[in-house]
Amino acid sequence: MGNLELLILRLPELVGSPLSINALREDLQLTHKTVANWLQILERLYAIHRLSPFGAPRIRAVKKEQKHYHWDWSVVQEPSLRFENLVAGHLLKWVHHQQDAKGRDVELRYFRDTDRREVDFVVEGRAPKLMVECKWADTEVDRSLKYLKARFPKCEAWQVSAVGTKDYVTPEGIRVAPAMRLLRELV
Repeated sequence: MGNLELLILRLPELVGSPLSINALREDLQLTHKTVANWLQILERLYAIHRLSPFGAPRIRAVKKEQKHYHWDWSVVQEPSLRFENLVAGHLLKWVHHQQDAKGRDVELRYFRDTDRREVDFVVEGRAPKLMVECKWADTEVDRSLKYLKARFPKCEAWQVSAVGTKDYVTPEGIRVAPAMRLLRELV
């Protein structure tokens, strides 16, 4: 088995986490440049897409670590990661539609700060427009989503679940709902 094949087999396990080229380089015993080039090739072949972090001046955001997702989310075996990857795919397609069909200047990013608070997805233009946190089942509203929503109160915020059934809006204005509610609105 070749090193590129090993990389491709390893990537689905890392979905949704900051992608460390150095860690991959050490695992595969390759140079940083080789792994970085292979990741770019996989992006150009539409195998993966990467998200950069969202960073605004008023939050201490991580600025460099990218996350990756697969265009074909069925390659991700772990159910909660596959669900997050599915939501990423739908959000990215919606963002591309906003860019291409409506001429909007929006990007899909994620949020992570130096205190390790993280929100899975942030759609931003000049300011954040939509925040989405993915959970497998019904849970308490994520503290990181509350933190980010407090800093950007005008931004629409969702916590979506794969198998949860609760549907409500918190006093902070965060919509908690099954993922289908949000995904239907993206059409």
